[in-house]
Amino acid sequence: MRERAFVLVATSISAFLTPFMSAAVTVALPTIGIEFGAETTWLNWIATSFLLAAAMALVPLGKVADIHGRRRMFAAGMAVHTLASVACALSPNIEALIALRAVQGVGGAMIFGTGTAILTSVFPAGERGRVLGINVGIVYAGLSVGPFLGGLMTQALGWRSLFLAGALLGAAGLAVTVHGIRSEWAEARGERFDLPGTAAYVAGLASLMIGLSLLPSPAGLACLAGGAAGLAGFVVVESRSDHPVLGVSLFRGNPVFAFSNLAALINYCATFAVTFLLSLYLQYVRGMTPRDAGLLMVIQPVLQAVFSPLAGRLSDRVEPRILASSGMGLTLVGLVPMAMLGPETSLVLIGTSLAVMGLGFALFSSPNTNAIMGSVERRSYGVASATLATMRLVGQMLSMGMVMVAFALTMGHVKITPEVFPPFLDAAHAVFTGGIALCAVGMFASLARGNVKRG
Repeated sequence: MRERAFVLVATSISAFLTPFMSAAVTVALPTIGIEFGAETTWLNWIATSFLLAAAMALVPLGKVADIHGRRRMFAAGMAVHTLASVACALSPNIEALIALRAVQGVGGAMIFGTGTAILTSVFPAGERGRVLGINVGIVYAGLSVGPFLGGLMTQALGWRSLFLAGALLGAAGLAVTVHGIRSEWAEARGERFDLPGTAAYVAGLASLMIGLSLLPSPAGLACLAGGAAGLAGFVVVESRSDHPVLGVSLFRGNPVFAFSNLAALINYCATFAVTFLLSLYLQYVRGMTPRDAGLLMVIQPVLQAVFSPLAGRLSDRVEPRILASSGMGLTLVGLVPMAMLGPETSLVLIGTSLAVMGLGFALFSSPNTNAIMGSVERRSYGVASATLATMRLVGQMLSMGMVMVAFALTMGHVKITPEVFPPFLDAAHAVFTGGIALCAVGMFASLARGNVKRG
């Protein structure tokens, strides 16, 4: 019982840490840009480098944890994230900060790639729903307080204080893990690590994202082609491997699993860039302080936190595809005002739009997760969970890739000044319009999954 309590505390700290840091750093980006005199592309990479590194590391390091021990990997992730946070706070320039954010991303992948698995390993079946509910609630708590607290700390103490706060949280999580958790879990001990598949996966994702950042140059097109080839090679290698790092076989003959993951990928791709663009818009174009911008942006995650548990319970009685598709439709509606942002757009309209998107995401996320986990056998829960996490990270990464392309085509590599506000708004309109189109496609993917069979 004592170890279970330590597991719950350690995983709760980790569940709060990464979403809080992500939301808080997004609000601080304009302040960071002013200090370093950074162009829009560099600001984008502060967020994207974390996502890209996490997406590349999640799948292979999750497999390593299954082979060599999840507790060991979780503790190492806490240590990496903590040290990288301290280093981020001491960054002398934008290039160093971007590189260290990538290191943070690797640490983050080690943490959230194992935390849920440890929870399900240590708690009996009758208590898992309760502790997983606590874990999800803390994730949304981090997302909810991140924009406001991040803006307040940035305004009062400077952006570097965010990383120092993250380091303190990480150190606390590491101490609890090392001193309170003694058991180890390595169900795949002795299995061979799929190095060819991992190499194809990492190279494909990296080439894809670098290619997006270099568009419309020939080098960017070449990297995109190389990335697509690498990911195609990954699928081929994984389908033939006896010990794949990602269970691509689950997609074959299981339309609920396949279309639910596709819907998740599309949803995150359509929506993740909203907070990034809105943070820049509110602070640069509208001249709001980090605190006030964060206070407005907190509307969306608060509604997600309130309604996600309700939507999850409702999906036990109503087909998840109906709820998830409705949620995607609400998200589409919320994006429409964003696609028409102007220099004087009503803040009430922006807040309403965020509220509609928050409700839409709540209706989509929990039922979609329910559909994914309900479509596989119990022995495949770990692989299914890792696959969904990968869809989330890759979708978020591609969403930021859309921003890179829009900035490159409308603004070029420039700092955000009043002279470039019109092309900045054009870029934002393009991204939000793309999000609307993706949501429309995602609704069809969500509906096409079919019904989830219940015993």
